[in-house]
Amino acid sequence: MQEHTVNILEKNYFHPLHTSIHPPEKFNNPFYYEPHPLCLLASKELQELIPHLPLDDEGKMFGILVGNYQGQLGYLAAYSGQIAPISEMGKNTKIKETENSILNFFVPAVFDYLQPEGYFKIHENEISRINKDIHNLSTASCLLELKDRYTSLQAESALFIKEKTIAAQKAKIRRDIYRQKGEITPEEQEAMIKESQFLKAEVHRAKIKYTKPLTELQQQINTKLKEITKLKKERKEKSDMLQHWLFSQFKMANAKGKYKNLLAIFKDTAAIIPPSGSGECCEPKLLQYALTHNIQPLCIAMFWWGKSPKTDIRHHLHYYPACNGKCKPILQWMLQGIDVEKNPLEINEHQTLQVIYDDPHLAVINKPEGMLSVPGKNHRESVLSITQQKYPNIEGPIIVHRLDMATSGLLVIAKDTDTYINLQKQFANHTVRKRYVALLEHDIEPGCGTISLPLIPDIMDRPRQNVDWEKGKKAITQYKTIGKRRILLYPQTGRTHQLRVHCAHPEGLNNPILGDMLYGERADRLYLHAEYLEFTHPITGERVHFSITPSF
Repeated sequence: MQEHTVNILEKNYFHPLHTSIHPPEKFNNPFYYEPHPLCLLASKELQELIPHLPLDDEGKMFGILVGNYQGQLGYLAAYSGQIAPISEMGKNTKIKETENSILNFFVPAVFDYLQPEGYFKIHENEISRINKDIHNLSTASCLLELKDRYTSLQAESALFIKEKTIAAQKAKIRRDIYRQKGEITPEEQEAMIKESQFLKAEVHRAKIKYTKPLTELQQQINTKLKEITKLKKERKEKSDMLQHWLFSQFKMANAKGKYKNLLAIFKDTAAIIPPSGSGECCEPKLLQYALTHNIQPLCIAMFWWGKSPKTDIRHHLHYYPACNGKCKPILQWMLQGIDVEKNPLEINEHQTLQVIYDDPHLAVINKPEGMLSVPGKNHRESVLSITQQKYPNIEGPIIVHRLDMATSGLLVIAKDTDTYINLQKQFANHTVRKRYVALLEHDIEPGCGTISLPLIPDIMDRPRQNVDWEKGKKAITQYKTIGKRRILLYPQTGRTHQLRVHCAHPEGLNNPILGDMLYGERADRLYLHAEYLEFTHPITGERVHFSITPSF
């Protein structure tokens, strides 16, 4: 690791902890953890400072890394993204003011690219100037006037051509009626032919009349647009080059004393190119500072402060795991050389799959919580793998529908292709009846209702889902309370994490399901269970229903 010549205690980044709490034996896994008491203690100190920070309305993620520096126990603090510097602090804070800013309490960015006269800002300003030029050209009066003239002339052309076309059609109808009345003379026949030819020619002349002026206007518009297109291409090239340069400057350390920039880290991932904002979350900031300043990392935790964003679900003071999109590739590199706890979600352990109904065409099983419906990347045991072993002669697809790994309860599987297709149609036509039971984190008022919040995958942190009113897919859930915290859920659609998001989101119940570590707080399990399933048997045509009581 790099040696640091300045005492970091003087820089106010490393904050001593005076406690008898013992550090953990291993560094906790940032993707699955219960905050260590040391992290909770440090977080409490940090939370006394946060009200004095200039945060936006949607709040921010903060992080704590507890470590050992030269035999002294302490912690580092960080925030995700940026916070504008401020000049004054509240009088009651314990944090010493440095350079008239409380921001020295937090570790610095891995790479500070926001210096006013720095490379990034200079080139960002160039891109901003191009944006301004594009805007000015796009809104220039000459271009707008040309577009208006073209639109007006196009409408005039369409109307004129339509009038000529209708006149020709009416004349044809008159001729047809006249022909049906009886024989016509050669002279009349010739007159009708001439009329038909004339009116067709009129339509043709109407089209020609507007072709040239419309073409000329379009050429003038294209000349203007060509300049805009050229600027947009230049903007993209400069933006791509600047982003490439920026990612190359983020040189991430690991505990083995080695470094990799973000481009190298993401090169062999599915993303290939680092997502925007990579390296600016709490976790890489904290680890980077610790690893480059001889601080031994002991444990880490991240919590949300403030209002939840409109799309993502974040609850005030709830602790959250690191994201998969931006942080996972980076942290996998940085944590090399550190003894890290294993992620239970990635450990393959044997579980029993209870079959509650079985016939030659289908089976209904009770999936335990913690079991995947289908195999994931780490090839954990799943409903599919177990049923393939139990029923080796099954033909075609098996899994008709799925439950989240953390959800327990009823699943129907198909043993032949015809049964699979039939059941799939029933799910698609919403004729399958499902009922879930859940325990919520907090008490809920008695009642029932419907939640309608459209969902879309969070591409930066799969499998999390976001609420998106513009691009999200329709998701509807009916609910009924049956206790202070117990609730029945009736999904009318089958979106991923639908029930979990609808319970947790501020525009839903604003009350996460107990144990939901993605949208609420972790517990010994996710208290969500699919307790009732009803469908039409594909072979007998009878309506069948199954129920299984949850263990909670």
